[in-house]
Amino acid sequence: MKKKMVVLGGGESGVGTAILAQQKGYEVLVSDFGKIKETYKKVLTDFDIIWEEGGHSEASILEAEVVMKSPGIPDKAPIVKSIMAHGIPVISEIEFAARYTDAMLIGITGSNGKTTTTSLLGYLLQQANSNVGIAGNIGDSFAKMVAQQTMDTYVLEISSFQLDGVVDFAPHIAIITNITPDHLDRYEYEFEKYIAAKFKIAINQTPDDYLIYDADDPVITDWLEKHPVKSKLLPFSIHQKLEVGAYLEDNIIYINTDNNQFTMTAQKLALKGQHNTKNAMAAATVANLLNIRKATIRESLEGFQGVEHRLEQVLKIGNVKYINDSKATNVNATFYALDSMNSPTVWIVGGIDKGNDYRDLYPLVNEKVKAIICLGVDNTKLMSHFGNMVDIIIETQSMTEAVKIAYKVAEKGDNVLLSPACASFDLFENYEDRGRQFKNAVRNL
Repeated sequence: MKKKMVVLGGGESGVGTAILAQQKGYEVLVSDFGKIKETYKKVLTDFDIIWEEGGHSEASILEAEVVMKSPGIPDKAPIVKSIMAHGIPVISEIEFAARYTDAMLIGITGSNGKTTTTSLLGYLLQQANSNVGIAGNIGDSFAKMVAQQTMDTYVLEISSFQLDGVVDFAPHIAIITNITPDHLDRYEYEFEKYIAAKFKIAINQTPDDYLIYDADDPVITDWLEKHPVKSKLLPFSIHQKLEVGAYLEDNIIYINTDNNQFTMTAQKLALKGQHNTKNAMAAATVANLLNIRKATIRESLEGFQGVEHRLEQVLKIGNVKYINDSKATNVNATFYALDSMNSPTVWIVGGIDKGNDYRDLYPLVNEKVKAIICLGVDNTKLMSHFGNMVDIIIETQSMTEAVKIAYKVAEKGDNVLLSPACASFDLFENYEDRGRQFKNAVRNL
């Protein structure tokens, strides 16, 4: 008798897991409460994998020996509660796929910066001719890669939702970029639960493994004091000199790992802003640990062009810069974006608020923002927070309208910044869709 695996959710991680599970001899059912995209249906059909959409066949699902839950499905979904009540293990794609590869795993999590750090590290390892796969919360499904390719190393971007389903997963090198309140709606509005989820990346590490983290982040350092991990600690900081790990002094980055020192001028980093200096430090610390040539590390950090939808320069029209930061789905990410603006800014903000506290943004809005365009189904909270701070605050319901208004309001030398600080699901499919709509609207001006 084949073991039965049920995959909840027919998206990228679900379909990838189904392919790997089938290859490993499981009888597989993919079940999606909503609609499965045509492209994914075709893949499932080509692989002869049974799928259903528009609801769950509970009786069939409860016959499973293991369930992989896609990261977007909350634990409080009725079907998940039912599965757990029957004592069936519920795991994540990352947990499942890691069981079937001998590759070295590098896992990257954090509230912000994880996509940039993952992409930068992946690029760096590719420049060093490593046989590397970049997967997880970014690009291709990790499980599908494990099923179809043999890699020496995987660089995995991992969200807290993916870490929730971790049992034995233990990356050889883990990075926590930072931890700020985000997705609190999924963690009963308890910040502690969200922090604990992030630290699951290091929970199974051994003394032979490494944890790289931001030593300037009090949330991380406090947690580590109270909940020590077994792995070797490699902190990075832009404010304090460190014996091991990475630090910044007189605009020079110093990295010390296992008696191996790397140095580089921060000026030469392709990605600007303090947060990107930290992302570069985290990626370079891994590269230094892996003994990659110092010249390759420097060239990669000088040449990396950044990530789509993350402070992406779109166009300059009438000497106004249009910047797409659609990936800023929380307040902290928008804080970085506003902090990096060096001229008056028309700020497009809004979407589904995940329990945001906007007070951190007050000083930056007062200093840098000349007009606010709210782009969401419900903008009440934004209006009450920022209504008295700027002369112009306007509500819109579509990206085209928002960009047209921004075009009218902006003057020579200004920036127009899309940095929503919110999730996108009220008006858009996801943050990529939102970013692409912004870019198209700008190009159509």
